[in-house]
Amino acid sequence: MSRFRGLWQASVNATKKALTWNVDDWIPPSEKYIFSFNSKDELKKWHLYSDSEYGGLSTASLEIKNVGNASSVTTGIFSGHLSSELSEGSRWNISRSGFCGMRSRKFDGFIDLESYDSIALKLKGDGRCYISTIYTENWVNSPAQHEDNSWQAFVFVPKDNWYIAKIPIARYLPTWRGNVIDANLEMNPSRVVGMSFSVNAEGGVPGARTGPGDFRVEIDWIKALRTQ
Repeated sequence: MSRFRGLWQASVNATKKALTWNVDDWIPPSEKYIFSFNSKDELKKWHLYSDSEYGGLSTASLEIKNVGNASSVTTGIFSGHLSSELSEGSRWNISRSGFCGMRSRKFDGFIDLESYDSIALKLKGDGRCYISTIYTENWVNSPAQHEDNSWQAFVFVPKDNWYIAKIPIARYLPTWRGNVIDANLEMNPSRVVGMSFSVNAEGGVPGARTGPGDFRVEIDWIKALRTQ
């Protein structure tokens, strides 16, 4: 009888424990690392692209750099040269050149950013304006199109000093091949499939450095934030 009573009490205690919860267990953390450029393995998550794929002459590279004397502390360096020229005899008829970018490989499934309101990037740059892109599952375009939906926002990176850019997710605009879609669309942040970071020779925000030439930006990390 005593053994039965002990089992019954253990069952009751387990049930009480299961019904006891802390509100903190149900609220996601206030920040979520998406990318941290702390190893060469991190670079394998990205691939480079530029106008050279379409007859342009721009070039880009992505590498890891040790910070100071601490070999264990690293950042990513996205750098290259923007050219407005086209290679002779190009079979492509592109309307503009002078762009480079780094795009993450597709996530294994989705990243859910529904609980966050901003994207933060820790950067050290050259005074140019860059473009942060979020790719979501294709539901804006027609099902026959296989491209992901893209949402973009400008990121001005001050020269020579580390800077944390915080971009409200609501500020990302829907785009199609670099052009803003003139429609009232809303991103689905629960179905994020990838990201990219790019630079154009022209455009951006007032006061930013523009034009052909070299570019260089160091990237420490990319996070999602809940600021509200």
